[in-house]
Amino acid sequence: MNLQSSVIPFGKPALRTGLLVLLSVMSAHLACAEDFDAARVYEREVQPLLEKHCYDCHGNGAREGALALDRFKTPAAANSDPELWWQVLKNLRAGVMPPASSSTVSPEEMERITSWIKFGPFGIDPAKPDPGPITVRRLNREEYGNTVRALMGVPFDEKLLFPPDDSGHGFDNVADALTVSPLLLDKYLQAAEQVVGQAVPTETWITPRQDFGGSDFRTADSRRDGNFLNGKKPAIVSRTVSVETAGTYQIDIAIKQHGSFDFDPARYVVTCQIDDQERFSLELGWDENKRTDFQYKEKWEAGEHKFVFELQPVVKEENSDELPDANNDTTVRFQIDAVSIVGPEGTDKRVHPRNYGRFFVLDNPPVDPQQRREYAATTLRAFATRAFRGRVDDVTLNRLTAIAESIYSQPNATFEEGVARAMVAVLASPRFLFRLESTGDVDPGVQFALVDELSLASRLSYFLWSSMPDEELYQLAEAGKLREQLPQQVDRMLKDRRANAFISNFVGQWLRTRDVANANVDPEVVLGFSDEMNELREWFKTRFRSGGRRGFADASPEDRAKFERFREIRDIVGRVDNDLKRSMQQETEQFVEHVLRNDVSMLDLLDCNYTFLNDKLAAHYGIPGVEGSDMRRVELPEGSPRGGVLTQASMLLVTSNPTRTSPVKRGLFILDNILGTPAPPAPAAVPELEASADKFKDHKPTLRELLSVHRESALCASCHARMDPLGLALENFDALGMWRNDDHGVAIEPQGELVTGESFEDIKELKKLLREHHAEDFYRCVTQKLLVFAMGRGVEYSDEHTVDLIVDRLKQSDGKFSVLVHGVVESAPFQMQRVAITIDASDNPGDGR
Repeated sequence: MNLQSSVIPFGKPALRTGLLVLLSVMSAHLACAEDFDAARVYEREVQPLLEKHCYDCHGNGAREGALALDRFKTPAAANSDPELWWQVLKNLRAGVMPPASSSTVSPEEMERITSWIKFGPFGIDPAKPDPGPITVRRLNREEYGNTVRALMGVPFDEKLLFPPDDSGHGFDNVADALTVSPLLLDKYLQAAEQVVGQAVPTETWITPRQDFGGSDFRTADSRRDGNFLNGKKPAIVSRTVSVETAGTYQIDIAIKQHGSFDFDPARYVVTCQIDDQERFSLELGWDENKRTDFQYKEKWEAGEHKFVFELQPVVKEENSDELPDANNDTTVRFQIDAVSIVGPEGTDKRVHPRNYGRFFVLDNPPVDPQQRREYAATTLRAFATRAFRGRVDDVTLNRLTAIAESIYSQPNATFEEGVARAMVAVLASPRFLFRLESTGDVDPGVQFALVDELSLASRLSYFLWSSMPDEELYQLAEAGKLREQLPQQVDRMLKDRRANAFISNFVGQWLRTRDVANANVDPEVVLGFSDEMNELREWFKTRFRSGGRRGFADASPEDRAKFERFREIRDIVGRVDNDLKRSMQQETEQFVEHVLRNDVSMLDLLDCNYTFLNDKLAAHYGIPGVEGSDMRRVELPEGSPRGGVLTQASMLLVTSNPTRTSPVKRGLFILDNILGTPAPPAPAAVPELEASADKFKDHKPTLRELLSVHRESALCASCHARMDPLGLALENFDALGMWRNDDHGVAIEPQGELVTGESFEDIKELKKLLREHHAEDFYRCVTQKLLVFAMGRGVEYSDEHTVDLIVDRLKQSDGKFSVLVHGVVESAPFQMQRVAITIDASDNPGDGR
């Protein structure tokens, strides 16, 4: 049977890239699905293997875990329970079944069982791959913001208007988690009106005008700009503008004050200068998106003129009765919202408004009513096609054009005002807010078909950029040439700076670097200063309550020593600040970015001899010789336990409790995000770990001892046997990711044994073990995570063969990240769609009101 002939053709042979590559590999596993007799294979090949390896626990009357594999009366019955066999397959691959103490399943036996499960109970047909369930995804918050900025060409901060999205299967772009409420719909309409009002001109010609946003004003080192400056840190941002003609110019400046959800008492002073002349100086503080406007007339000569905004925190004299600790949980922020320069006054010169050419192709709209309507239709078709990431049907276009015509036909209204109103309707439409995809025309009876090229462009851009397709993708899709050039486009997109969104969104959720900033770990307790600091605080308040700092002048040497000790500890604890947390997050993200962009083995994520540090994080790790605040690649010292994501502070921090490490959380992290074998949630009746401490009468138990008692419960033993050794191997790293040899005087014991039987002495041996003997588990885990992120749904058993094929390619390429990305993009779930339902693309965009 010819596999290629059974697939919906791409067109020219040169276009048959990704999907057919995978299908040709599939043929090595199964010559033809029609020739596969699942019942016969089960009876002759699989059932004897189950008797040999599984029936001691799950057959012949044994029902461990309430599972009996000999319950099927016929081979056909065994073939009809895919969910059960999916769990069996997962446990076989994880090494949980059979247990290490039992007989070992050989690779050949494993292949026979796996093939039967996939092509029997799962019903996978390599010649007609099932792309999985259809997902209709709402744009999540970040995708919405990126799309608005790319489409409209104006700054927009989605975080100020929209709440964070829920997550499903570990990612916030999964369809099932992206619900829609009436409040959210109202927010979308507000945003549409706000964005269109900011971006779309409502006049054809205006007096010359220059507009700038906060991002146009930068610090001298260009590290920060005028968008959301921290009110607790000094900053100077500036911008030089140029005018061609001498005269009087109208200057409009708008600033905004922002703050965290909870109030922050911090205050700051903002001073604005134009050409070294102060224009205003204000003391500001916490507020919720409060805007303040200023207007000035400036007589300027032709040439350059400079705007400078200086922010200085207001430093209050410390209260003499206490020394408050820095508050990192709340924030105050300052923003340069807009600066506009109009003029000079009296000029006859007229220009198009900013952004005019982005939306309108003619210098002047036609006067003739019919030509005017046709121009409106042409303008709105081009805009809506980009906004909807797909073709616009005539019904929808006529409705949009009618909205525009109803506005610009009114007295004193402009053509641009009418088109802008129709664009509000576009941005409030489900076609914009949701990712609706099409297969185009397909033959009757076809179950699965390729998505059309515009839909493919959309899938690709949201996968790698979290944004809409750019002009190159759009043009290739319009010409029907995107599939032909898909490998080249993937490489281009990964090199583009917009791929940073892939790093921050995929890596940020897979490896949880997003959680670092809000990780609730108390450095005072973790570093062992809690009791001492409580005593010093009480002493300070009692000793200086009456005299304050004036009394300190007569303090005894003992009191002075206590005060210096107080300051010393506070300085040590204060090093664990937002800057250090930011460096922790950047270490992991830049590390993964290095692996991706340099196409080195993904196994470096498990174990390697380098990482990315700056001076602050290097000092935190105790690694000498790193200077400067810039993150850079650093070769680790010989024998260092660092190297790989497991020993990076980001992971160690987010998997800790507020006052101590958590071997359980760390072990769960490795099972879920490295090995791809997550443990089920703990039963509700399970007591807290500390409850086991009562069994130790003569000493304070270690975490290892507590976990050992915890595993005595049959309810807990199976899961903790898998995760505890992994988490305990990391006990040499405290809750802040710093190295330690003991825990409050008790020596750390990191040795352990995996559920698969391999033993290790410390974290270095565990990392080596994972890299050398569990690479395939890691490849499978990352492949599944990336498929979830790319497709916006959980992995189904129908995806197992797709995952296997990508894993095979990773094994052949030594785990290159590019092979993983290309494998996902070329897979059936990414390229195709079920043709089980039809989505009516001609939704009513409303009247824009």
